[in-house]
Amino acid sequence: MAVPGVATSGGHWFSALAFGVTLLKCLLIPTYHSTDFEVHRNWLAITHSLPMSQWYYEATSEWTLDYPPFFAWFEYALSHVAKYFDQEMLNVYNLNYSSSKTLLFQRFSVIFTDALFVYAVHECCKCIDGKKAGKELTEKPKFILSVLLLWNFGLLIVDHIHFQYNGFLFGLMLLSIARLFQKRHLEGAFLFAVLLHFKHIYLYVAPAYGIYLLRSYCFTANKPDGSVRWNSFSFGRLVSLGLIVFLVSALSLGPFLALNQLPQVFSRLFPFKRGLCHAYWAPNFWALYNTLDKVLSVIGLNDKWFGSAVPTHSPSLSDSLDHPHLHYDCHIGPRGFLRCLILCALSSFMFGWHVHEKAILLAILPMSLLSVGKAGDASIFLILTTTGHYSLFPLLFTAPELPIKILLMLLFTIYSISSLKTLFRKEKPLFNWMETFYLLGLGPLEVFCEFVFHFTSWKLKYSFLPLLLTSAYCAVGITYAWFKLYVSVLTDPPVGKTKKQ
Repeated sequence: MAVPGVATSGGHWFSALAFGVTLLKCLLIPTYHSTDFEVHRNWLAITHSLPMSQWYYEATSEWTLDYPPFFAWFEYALSHVAKYFDQEMLNVYNLNYSSSKTLLFQRFSVIFTDALFVYAVHECCKCIDGKKAGKELTEKPKFILSVLLLWNFGLLIVDHIHFQYNGFLFGLMLLSIARLFQKRHLEGAFLFAVLLHFKHIYLYVAPAYGIYLLRSYCFTANKPDGSVRWNSFSFGRLVSLGLIVFLVSALSLGPFLALNQLPQVFSRLFPFKRGLCHAYWAPNFWALYNTLDKVLSVIGLNDKWFGSAVPTHSPSLSDSLDHPHLHYDCHIGPRGFLRCLILCALSSFMFGWHVHEKAILLAILPMSLLSVGKAGDASIFLILTTTGHYSLFPLLFTAPELPIKILLMLLFTIYSISSLKTLFRKEKPLFNWMETFYLLGLGPLEVFCEFVFHFTSWKLKYSFLPLLLTSAYCAVGITYAWFKLYVSVLTDPPVGKTKKQ
């Protein structure tokens, strides 16, 4: 994990931050892990033990391979290291196998691949100027941003307790964003194309990439008022972008096309039969809809008001990726692109099909980059992050992890609020009274869900109540943050015009 730090008078502080969080990840190795641990062990076994032609057909375990081919090859590569730890973990029929060596290998594989995330954060810090602050190192935007990303509470518990490989995937996304800020458009496009073939959830933000690259790379000149000069379109640049997408897609999907298996691969990647909502409702529009429907069903009004309102068709990409604001904001520059990317991620989270609660990280992490630039963005970031992170609490439901998740979230939240308040201390408060009251309400909610509820008579009849309350309460905050960000995009003046005035 040795990543060169940003040299300052205080020394190599970035390396210290990266090293510190790596030690924390190592301390979390013995903690609870979810069924995702077995999911990835099974994928190791599938890719190691079976020929490629059987990868997307194997169904011995219920945890079938449902990520794009690049991730399958990633598991294949890991499996050739795993065999030196415990060969038995690579047996397809060893369901729910979890030896101590298997645990160590899988935990350390996540920690090791996080090196890409650390490097990407380092690159992003070079691109973000942020608000000018005091001379103290801890008040500098780059230091604050590094902590917000490297020590992100949600990523820590999802990857290093719950267990997933989101770190290096978000590293690819942040690195592609950094390359676009650095005007290295082809590198940014290549990294994002590769990312899509590792995990297809990043299709959520594909419209922002497509429109920004078309506007900022394929059109080479602007009019004095900032609008596009249509005769500056470069067909050669469009071909270059298209060639990158084609070659990456051919490398990923070509072997399965040759085997006539693309329909099978896509059926695994897009299992629309799973239904509109996940078992634990992600805190989005559908959580609010379902909560209201549940309340109305108790008083016998749901058939009258909502009987025909639930979508019955299989969703298309346009259902969750239709963002008219893209045309408005992407021409502003990299920061405008970043705002559009976040809105794409958040809008897809709000209205998407079978959304998982963990998908909120797709908006929280890039929003960190905006939070150190403007007080308004910092306010939205804090509401979104605090609410979104709390919505992840149900992922860790075992008693030993209760103090860990509460302590880690408190530390991250207190640091986030205090550091950004200090950064923008000369501007208006980051929260109004209503926002403060809402965020403080998370405390009583946690006390009720984790402690009080278990001593009530509702425990047997309404066992789902803590999850419903958590999902609905957090959905209110995330919806508010989404609406506030959307309004800011439509009402804030473009950066260039603000400076000119």
